[in-house]
Amino acid sequence: MEKKSKVALAYSGGLDSTLLAILLKSEYGYDEVISVLVDVGQGEKEVEIAKERADLLGEKVIFIDSKKEFVEEYIHRCIKANGSYEGYPVGTSMSRVLIASKVAEVAKKYDAGAVAHGCTGKGNDQFRMEGAFRYLAPEIKIIAPIRELDLSRPKEEEILQKHGIDPKKRQGTLGGDINMWSHSIGSGQVEDLKSQYEKDYLWAVRPESAPDEPTELKLTFEKGIPIDLDGLKDPIDIIFRLNEVGGANGIGRIDILEDGIIGLKSRELYEAPGATILIKLHSDLEHLTLTKEQLRFKHEVDRLWADMVYHAMWLHPLRRDLDAFIDSTQEFVSGDVTFKLFKGKIEIVKRSSTESLFAPELRSIKRGGFDQREATGAVKIHSIPYGLYGKKRKYS
Repeated sequence: MEKKSKVALAYSGGLDSTLLAILLKSEYGYDEVISVLVDVGQGEKEVEIAKERADLLGEKVIFIDSKKEFVEEYIHRCIKANGSYEGYPVGTSMSRVLIASKVAEVAKKYDAGAVAHGCTGKGNDQFRMEGAFRYLAPEIKIIAPIRELDLSRPKEEEILQKHGIDPKKRQGTLGGDINMWSHSIGSGQVEDLKSQYEKDYLWAVRPESAPDEPTELKLTFEKGIPIDLDGLKDPIDIIFRLNEVGGANGIGRIDILEDGIIGLKSRELYEAPGATILIKLHSDLEHLTLTKEQLRFKHEVDRLWADMVYHAMWLHPLRRDLDAFIDSTQEFVSGDVTFKLFKGKIEIVKRSSTESLFAPELRSIKRGGFDQREATGAVKIHSIPYGLYGKKRKYS
């Protein structure tokens, strides 16, 4: 086996990436594996497990705290775009790009000849990671051992156990990907349409188990971005707090059939309390402050934005173009939304904005507003074509 020098590994401490720390030396012949652990809000417990597993293998870890960048450069864009793909607030779709970018930076800094990831050949993340690697470090070799060695999950667990690693130590029974925006539960492991996995939900309780009294909060947006949650102003803390209080009230459990990048359907389980709340409130505030025409067009832009992000196109020029339009629409999306959380439901109880286009003095039938007789001509002109349709093409 030819000995090679350095490889930078996208390391999370999960089953796949922990196994790679072994295989990159034993099967690929690298002298040094530079394990890059990126904090995207997965929580202290996950970070601790990752470091413990690296210690067991005698590997050093480069730890990068990217929570602030994840919020400001990714999550805030997702909020402004109401970013949801088939009911999934695109979380892992974005975090994989950020993680890959940090691995590429480390690879360049330490003159590594390759980068490696633990994505399978059946899933979506291989596209997201490798697209980012190609964009940021096209000259560096990409290694994907799980795909290249065609490894199954039982085989991976067997190898880890031989090296003294307990593959079941992470939270839940299925495992999954955790970041502050979403928790993807056991992606690709759910093989039926009925099984429930209560132990795998880390944030959101079942709605019927939530408190019998609602929780009321007020959130302030400025130009489409959440800036204050009942006095809490740090953007990272706002998301963590909404995950906590939303989850406690049964918000954000998602069980969907999802169409993956390679065109195969899978049953996917997520929990995303904070994302669910923020996207709903933001969308509502948009309906208060944007015109009908803006909302209709932006709905299509938002759908395309989420579709591109899911399909590993974060770094595509068009996504940046869409962001330019979205940012333009957010100029007036500012205001307060008071809401209640209760047994899985989000109830908006009050909205206010200095940019509101709600004008009851014009629209309400209780007030004069404008002379109703002025609408007569507009209605007559609008109905003229229907007279023609009725004569020529009347439907039964």
